Amino acid sequence: MDIQQYIAADKELLLNLNGSQSLFWDGFMWVATSTIVWVPVAAMLLYIIIKNNKIQEALLTIVMIALVITLADQIASGLCKPFFARFRPTQDPNIMYMVGQFGFISSHAANTFAISVFLSLLIKRKSLTFMLLFWAVLNSYSRIYLGVHYPGDILFGTIEGCFIG
Repeated sequence: MDIQQYIAADKELLLNLNGSQSLFWDGFMWVATSTIVWVPVAAMLLYIIIKNNKIQEALLTIVMIALVITLADQIASGLCKPFFARFRPTQDPNIMYMVGQFGFISSHAANTFAISVFLSLLIKRKSLTFMLLFWAVLNSYSRIYLGVHYPGDILFGTIEGCFIG
């Protein structure tokens, strides 16, 4: 499969996964991808980290989380997006009316999966791992649903995030 076939398949998959014409799901996905949702998740995670560790360990963990997020975000936004310069679906002239300028790779996917994997490996609780991965998958899928990322953007952002985490 050459790159043009991959791009065509990625566009077709996006159009099949994008939106549902449901006011409920449209609103739900906007909320799922918004920064406001990250605040309670971050607060909960900080509480768990501080409550279950000595202050030095908690501070080290918080510093490592900041490093994981920074690294995932800078690779996605500072390196990959300018290098690949792949338009987001909303900027692609061929499909922009069916669904930032560059979107490869997804910073949302990279960041959420980096945090999820890092904390899952650190805390090692199945219930927490499940909740974090569910959050990362929902957040990432919402980007496809809303038409701001192709599935390939999400896939490679997920791979990057898992590797960094």
